Amino acid sequence: MQIAVIGVGYVGLVTAAGLAESGNLVIGYDIDVEKLKKLQRGEPPIYEPGLDRLLERGLREGRLRFAEDLEEAILPAELIFLALPTPAQAEGEADLSFIFSAAEAIVQILARISDGLPVPKIVVTKSTVPVGTARRLQSYFEDRLPGRLKVASNPEFLREGYAVEDFLKPDRVIIGTPDPSVGDILRRLYLPYTRQGNPIYIMDWESAELTKYAANAFLAMRISFMNEIARLCEHVGADIDKVRLGMGADTRIGRRYLFAGIGYGGSCFPKDTRALLATARQHGLTLSLVEATIAINEEQRRFFWEKIWTYFEGQLQGKTFAIWGVAFKPDTDDIREAPALYIIQWLLIHGASIRAFDPIALPSLQRAHPDWPLYYARDPYDAAAEAHALLILTEWAEFRQPEWMRLLKKMCLPVIFDGRNLYELDQMRSLTVDYFSIGRPSVCTYSERLASKAT
Repeated sequence: MQIAVIGVGYVGLVTAAGLAESGNLVIGYDIDVEKLKKLQRGEPPIYEPGLDRLLERGLREGRLRFAEDLEEAILPAELIFLALPTPAQAEGEADLSFIFSAAEAIVQILARISDGLPVPKIVVTKSTVPVGTARRLQSYFEDRLPGRLKVASNPEFLREGYAVEDFLKPDRVIIGTPDPSVGDILRRLYLPYTRQGNPIYIMDWESAELTKYAANAFLAMRISFMNEIARLCEHVGADIDKVRLGMGADTRIGRRYLFAGIGYGGSCFPKDTRALLATARQHGLTLSLVEATIAINEEQRRFFWEKIWTYFEGQLQGKTFAIWGVAFKPDTDDIREAPALYIIQWLLIHGASIRAFDPIALPSLQRAHPDWPLYYARDPYDAAAEAHALLILTEWAEFRQPEWMRLLKKMCLPVIFDGRNLYELDQMRSLTVDYFSIGRPSVCTYSERLASKAT
């Protein structure tokens, strides 16, 4: 099929490269000309495992290219995917201005052309959009170009760090359309990706749009629930890791998204939960579970911060803190809503110095906060030099098995605050450290040794 993808950011680029992989002819368009030039050279603007190879193969074999002219992209296209930003506004509602600006541009181009085009073209919303957006778009097109454009909803379910895998082997494909012929075209488009039997669900517009929000809100709720239980664990002497294993063995619950930590971040969960609340408010409803999910997530950062504040008795001025991980999750350079940003900001406000390391995301941090006086470390051990404490804020694989003697010798004090529960407690008890994690007993072999020497 001939396909245009408007917006080649995170979702759009993965979509364009993924669709080209199965033999479709795909043209990507974006208003960022410099980004398009880089993409045409095979240089992805984001870090996502496997995306560089997919991009290179699509370009090399002529199935994927990028155009600076929107008309060049959409005129030959049977399908036009909209993969544009829908940022949160002040009250949490999604900003659809990019979507409708693109819709207007499509109308203006097609209004000049009457012959030689596939009619109707199908416009597919890939962006996460509020319930009712596809219906609004269809009305918009019908008012301006009757019968020339049909709208479908096709929400993405891409996990950062696994987006290529998720696109090529999706758990499910959701297609929202009232038109059986549109549903059949999109079903055929996705058949190569579902050969293992994963389902393609065709439903109405509103159900497809709400499915995306409901799925993200539910996953966010699981994280917040476990974080709340982790707080209780610390008060009653339980271990959240053991609780997690016991819960996850129940097939009704499952093992995924049960890890306690310092809260979720990224471009999806924070934005989508707030947008879902905004939709409910517009209909006079309250979503109490979603409200609690958001509140618990915000409290969890403070919960972790209070561990640091309490240990140092509020005396952070002049202290040096090593930060391991600034991305909101491993295998991405995305720092949007990352818990690390809040912790770093609070440390700076209280006069601390920070030595930060992340395998991928430091350039993103530098671009986002060029005014922050941080030391950007070369490696984890460089970050730890003369640190009064190490804070682990992202669970990168390379942090899981450090050279402990080398690390602790680098530090001014052997104190670790682990926001991701990377290490076994028995292992930490074998070291001379003060170790604080989430929902598990503290290890204070360093403080205990100091106390014993004092007596």
